[in-house]
Amino acid sequence: MSEPNAVETSASANLANRSRFRDMVRSLKHRNFQLFFSGQLISLVGTWMDMIAEAWLVYRLTGSSLLLGTVAFAGQIPVVLFAPLGGMAADRWNRRKIVIATQTVSMILAFILAMLTLTKRITVPEVMVLAALMGVVNAFDLPARQAFLVEMVGREDLMNAIALNSSIFNGARIIGPSVAGILVASVGEGWCFFANSVSYIAVIAGLLMMRIAPRQHERVLASPFDHIVEGFRFVRDTAPIRAVLTLLGLVSLAAMPYAVLMPIFAARVLHGNARTLGVLMTATGIGALGGALLLASRTKVQGLGRWITIACGCVGVSLILFSCSRWQLLSTILLVPVGFSMMTYMASSNTLIQSMVPDRLRGRVMAVYAMMFMGMAPLGALLAGFSADHIGAPWTVAVGGVLAILGGTAFGRYLPKIRVEARELIIAQGLAGGEPEQEMTVRVVS
Repeated sequence: MSEPNAVETSASANLANRSRFRDMVRSLKHRNFQLFFSGQLISLVGTWMDMIAEAWLVYRLTGSSLLLGTVAFAGQIPVVLFAPLGGMAADRWNRRKIVIATQTVSMILAFILAMLTLTKRITVPEVMVLAALMGVVNAFDLPARQAFLVEMVGREDLMNAIALNSSIFNGARIIGPSVAGILVASVGEGWCFFANSVSYIAVIAGLLMMRIAPRQHERVLASPFDHIVEGFRFVRDTAPIRAVLTLLGLVSLAAMPYAVLMPIFAARVLHGNARTLGVLMTATGIGALGGALLLASRTKVQGLGRWITIACGCVGVSLILFSCSRWQLLSTILLVPVGFSMMTYMASSNTLIQSMVPDRLRGRVMAVYAMMFMGMAPLGALLAGFSADHIGAPWTVAVGGVLAILGGTAFGRYLPKIRVEARELIIAQGLAGGEPEQEMTVRVVS
């Protein structure tokens, strides 16, 4: 029997590469997700520009790390207060219409911030008020948008859609901060805010062009309050989801606020400027994009529990190493694994939760996810700002890294206790979606 020649070997390798690429982008075969993907890609570049410009604006106006944390707190604490209402709305009403409404309001708020900044009327209290209003919008947007993914791609491609959605978020993180750093340094923050406002048009247009099959709503006899309580009760009584969300809350509280302190690292620790801030955030985005694409290449949920454990530990180690650096190039390099491990952890948690939750509860469970993801972050931002004022930003980030390591270790030890229940939940949702998934979930959280 003759051995394969070089041409045959090369052809086989090309076919394998094409097959892997098709698996990585398989959810893009759905027209609705194509529209969502392209619109989000443009809009999220504007969002990242806005975030970097806003952080630099506050730091330029005040020079205070505490106020940086306070503005972040004002922008995210409304998620804790209003996400339960957002989750209830996502399970009761048309999710696409909710997302169109939230994106429209976000566009208006970004335009107001741009006009106030460009006319030099902006003050920190006004930034806080607009950030708080945007937080209220996000409380309705995040549960509806996350729950809407399954309507665009179906259950069989949901994991890939979550990963690709994360990839565009972080692809935008690569472009947005770099552009923001250049614009802020050359023409000021106002034009970044204006560009963000205009960018919302793309995602709104994509949502309007979608053709979504009517979703079957079961008749809801319970009061809105009882409907909300049902979602919390499901999370409380479902051990795997409760464990994932508890760890998510810890990481959001202790580790994620490192991003709030980036202006301090750029200016005080590394002695740079707005461009330095843009470079640091871009490095994080490059790592995060790699993590999202790695998850997109997966076709099974098997082993995601172990991924969560390892990624959470890597977040902690990376943050500790970053906190020790005083050299700009080294700091930039160290932020790549920070972004990679943070995104791998977050996207794996999102995927695992959405694989276990029934569709009728999806909005409300994702509201609790939003509360843990974006709701604990403001408390962490406030604590980080206070801590940075007293012990310095590097020590604050290092402590957050240690807590992430401890949380990941505790979660890893708890995994054997929740493995069977997690497997049963995912099999049940696979059967509900029309395709049994016993084989793919044999060791889902091992």
